Amino acid sequence: MNIFTFQNMMMFLSGVIVPVTVALINKKLEARKLVKSDKLEQEIKTSVAINNKLEHLREEYGADRIWIMQFHNGGHYYPTNKSIQKFSMFYEVSEVGVDPIRTLFQNIPVSLFSPSATAILEHNVVAIPDFKDPLVATFGLKYTAEETGSKSTYMVGIRDINNRLIGTLGLDYVKRKKALEKDDIQMLEIEAAQIGGVLHKHLSEK
Repeated sequence: MNIFTFQNMMMFLSGVIVPVTVALINKKLEARKLVKSDKLEQEIKTSVAINNKLEHLREEYGADRIWIMQFHNGGHYYPTNKSIQKFSMFYEVSEVGVDPIRTLFQNIPVSLFSPSATAILEHNVVAIPDFKDPLVATFGLKYTAEETGSKSTYMVGIRDINNRLIGTLGLDYVKRKKALEKDDIQMLEIEAAQIGGVLHKHLSEK
């Protein structure tokens, strides 16, 4: 093969291989962009759906504030490197004029709220119709109620399809205290189960 033939062959190969390689790279980049775009779109849709659900429940139960806490890992213990179990408030809807509290509950170790977490884990419900009633169990939440202005609080567990506790749905009454009926709390548990299904699907998507 003389030098001219070799050069012609190299020019031919570069004219074919380079464009094909560039096209493949561009295709992969576009695919990644689509995946990121799909994830962002799904995140927004899920957030809108859950917030709309919370607003509906807030109005239905006459609550001043409604929120969702989710459990997650955050940091590690020394020296075992075991994950620290924490929770954060991911969703919150409040009545006009009621201060939001979402920023107060971010990356909180579960150990700081073990009485209420244990009650949710074992009984799925924490009902505090009046924080000032000495006969009502407050599960260590009285100080928190003073900080957030809550007169009554109700919490129910949010579980995934495998019945694992993944979060908590909470209602706060700030302007007035309120005693929810047993049927109301049971319906709230059903609503929390539906939200759990949505969150499980969202968290399971890659």
